[in-house]
Amino acid sequence: MDSESVKKAVIKQVLIESNTANARQLIEKINENCFEKCIPKPGSSVSAGEKACITNCMEKYMAAWNLVNTAYVRRIQQEVNNNSFET
Repeated sequence: MDSESVKKAVIKQVLIESNTANARQLIEKINENCFEKCIPKPGSSVSAGEKACITNCMEKYMAAWNLVNTAYVRRIQQEVNNNSFET
C-alpha cells in the first residue's frame, strides 16, 4: 500500500469508529432521557401512553441531535475549506 492508500484507510476507519461512537451515545442519551421520563415506575408491561411518550421523546431527541450534528459538520467543513486545519 502506498501512503495515500494508508491515509484513506485510516480516515475511513476513524469515520466508522466515530459514527459508531455517535450512534452509541445517541442511544444512551435516548435511554437516559426518554425512558426515565416516560416510564418512571417500570412494571411488567408498557402502557399505550408510555409507548406514545417514548416515541414522541425519541423523535424529538433525534431531530435535535440531527440538527446539532448537521451544524457541527457544517462548521467543520467550513474550517477545512478555510484551511484552518493543517494536514
